[in-house]
Amino acid sequence: MTWLDRIALFTPLDFVAIGLLVLGWQVIGWRIEHPRAKHPSTSQIMAGFRREWMQQMITREPRIFDAQIVASLRQGTAFFASTSVIAIGGTLALIGNAEQLTGIANDLILTETPAFVWEIKMLIVVLFLTNAFLKFVWANRLFGYAAVVMAAVPNDTSDPICSPRAAQAAEINITAARSFNRGLRSVYFALACIAWLAGPITLIAATIFTLAVIWRREFASNSRTILLGTDT
Repeated sequence: MTWLDRIALFTPLDFVAIGLLVLGWQVIGWRIEHPRAKHPSTSQIMAGFRREWMQQMITREPRIFDAQIVASLRQGTAFFASTSVIAIGGTLALIGNAEQLTGIANDLILTETPAFVWEIKMLIVVLFLTNAFLKFVWANRLFGYAAVVMAAVPNDTSDPICSPRAAQAAEINITAARSFNRGLRSVYFALACIAWLAGPITLIAATIFTLAVIWRREFASNSRTILLGTDT
């Protein structure tokens, strides 16, 4: 069987569904990181708090509290990175046991579909999880960079380098948080992609649901309202 024959095993609706998944993943990520000025996302609002945090840190003595926060953030990224590795391993194990996977998947859709189709579907899940792992690892390293730069902020507030150094720490912290959020979104869409096992219609529904959940958390959640300090 040639690759063209294998591609023909997928229906046009399959390509529409996976295209919608990838497009939705890219668009929602761009929208969160580039929101309208009058309607910022929760991530953008938190970026402002991170900058304020670094400025408040300048006069805080001792800075143990700040160090504990950064350590907690690093632990979170390490946890999700480890979880992503476990999920990748589990998914690859399913691909390696294609016969059992095919039997379960065919029972879901009540049709006979070659193992190659299910392997490709699970491979897309692996790609999302791998991207998530890389983002979490990079976020962990960036939070480490932020901790070092924070330690380099002078204790003397009259030092001319004090405020600029704190601003550098804030931007690295924000970059780390951005990478962490990208990793989370990849996990969300990896979970949505699993719905493809039940067919393209289910994948489309899962994609729309995932987009709705992410949109609400970033642009219409109660936590966002609290951070803005306004009432809905």
